Amino acid sequence: MSFRVFYSPIFRGHRPEGYHPENPTRLDYAIRGLSEKGLWNDELILEPEPVSPADVLLIHDEEYVERIRKLANTFEYLDPDTYVSSATWEVALTALGAARDAVKFAVKKKGLHLALVRPPGHHAGRSGRAFNASTLGFCIFNNTAFAAYALRELRGKVTVIDFDAHHGNGTQEIFWNDGDVIHIDLHERDIYPWSGYEHDVGGKGAEGSKVNIPMPHYSTDDDYILAWMEIVLPILEGMKPDVVVVSAGFDGFLGESLTTLRLTERFFRYAGAMLSGYSLAVILEGGYNVGLMKGLPAFIGGYLNGEAQEGPVEPGYEALSTIQRVVEVQREWWPL
Repeated sequence: MSFRVFYSPIFRGHRPEGYHPENPTRLDYAIRGLSEKGLWNDELILEPEPVSPADVLLIHDEEYVERIRKLANTFEYLDPDTYVSSATWEVALTALGAARDAVKFAVKKKGLHLALVRPPGHHAGRSGRAFNASTLGFCIFNNTAFAAYALRELRGKVTVIDFDAHHGNGTQEIFWNDGDVIHIDLHERDIYPWSGYEHDVGGKGAEGSKVNIPMPHYSTDDDYILAWMEIVLPILEGMKPDVVVVSAGFDGFLGESLTTLRLTERFFRYAGAMLSGYSLAVILEGGYNVGLMKGLPAFIGGYLNGEAQEGPVEPGYEALSTIQRVVEVQREWWPL
């Protein structure tokens, strides 16, 4: 299977003044982790081309896009969480280009095609903040939604899996009424952006196309693996996609500071291995240090090797209850 990374040094140009968790050093952690596993060399890296401003209007409203363009000439905060800097406009357009390229390559040849981009995007809705979220959550343009849109144009139906620790509210809002975009989202319950609950199943006519799995605080590998076994895998089997868009966040890794999740290489390796039957367009979302250094290469390694760590799964009671509630809601549309 092929493996490619769509990356540009331009992604370092979006930078804060002073400390902010979403900063260029995130790329250093990711590249270091990939390098240590032999997954980073010139032969694997392709530099993406930026999309046009008109392309952005496929997923975002013109007023929002124009606001970003005008503000991104200097440094300014859009909200308490999210900033723009002098290079943000070019960076954001190039990140969308990387997402588009990952999809194009995934359609042409089976493999894992990684858009190693920043800033992340899955909290950005059509006009900015999505589903009444308090902020944009570090995001500018929705890279995953752009990838899903590109794949929808090629394949008609799309499957998106988001395992970032935070709910991908922007992606779900953009496709809320689109029953041809199946969006499965595993995330920590009751944290930013305070959305993505079991009964959030899609808009009228698109019910069942949005599958939310709000996992309890302090969830472990076993909890997430059971959710994957009981919900994600049966839906994938029902859809039988040849290409899957993955909104890949690693901020749930044990030692990351923005969530309470306690995931390790075991879950991410398992997730990669369970997706090895599909061609993937993987779009980087969260992860700020150890998650990128350890979780990202574990996910890629699991995919390329097709092997997950064997052993019993012993989930906690809260995780079992959550999974049961999701199954009860979603079995109306899926063979769970």
